[in-house]
Amino acid sequence: MNYRHAYHAGNFADVVKHLALVAILLHLRKKESPFAVIDTHAGRGLYDLGGEEARKTAEARGGIERLRQLAGDSAPGRYLEIAGEGHQYPGSPVIAAKLLRPQDRLVAIEKHPEEFGALKQALAPWRKAKALEGDGYARLPGLLPPPERRGLVVIDPPFEMGDEFESLGELLRGALRRFALGIYLVWFPVKSASQAQRFCGEVLAMGVSKALRIDITIAAAEGKLAGAGLLVLNPPFGFDGEMRQALAKIAPLLDARAGVTWLAGEGR
Repeated sequence: MNYRHAYHAGNFADVVKHLALVAILLHLRKKESPFAVIDTHAGRGLYDLGGEEARKTAEARGGIERLRQLAGDSAPGRYLEIAGEGHQYPGSPVIAAKLLRPQDRLVAIEKHPEEFGALKQALAPWRKAKALEGDGYARLPGLLPPPERRGLVVIDPPFEMGDEFESLGELLRGALRRFALGIYLVWFPVKSASQAQRFCGEVLAMGVSKALRIDITIAAAEGKLAGAGLLVLNPPFGFDGEMRQALAKIAPLLDARAGVTWLAGEGR
């Protein structure tokens, strides 16, 4: 396994992804009917920001650690409540588990045995959160559509293979055929602007009626990740405004540039 998220937990890209995740889940909670969350590349669930990996890169210092002062703020405040103030930083599956109601459920998929073992332990406190060992690309089709017929699919691949964008596009094509009205939160690195644009264009060509793109960029040393994006399909009503408000507050603290762009749908 070449990629270990423990080196990058809580960095600038993580906090924006998790802000978006919390905002979407809070929207889903507004209706009494149950929803499902499926996380295809869940990781270990909890990350020790005081551990060797996190201390080696110190990426959290440029991310979550800079946002602590916003605790209680209306926009990013709920995310910061969930992220906590200690060294244990929650990944997407634990954040989702904390926002489940009794009628909701989470399925978190992780391929690598060591990470899966940690994930299973991290999710143990939540009865409606289930960890599945396996390849998220292979397991997702069999989980769609969820019986609840509403929910969120989080897709956050490690991008350790050269054809990851192609694999991700094929995954989304099949997922949308099975669960066209589901909300999809897709993370991707922006190492090449043209490659990222091409990927988003290919997804739009699948017939998506509502698509939003969120970008975050920082100054970074050569060879380090300087930009990341989120593609949000079928975003909830008002989500774009909430993210613009939140990004306006956190981007200066992260020394970042951030933006929200409608690719299809309401803002076009």
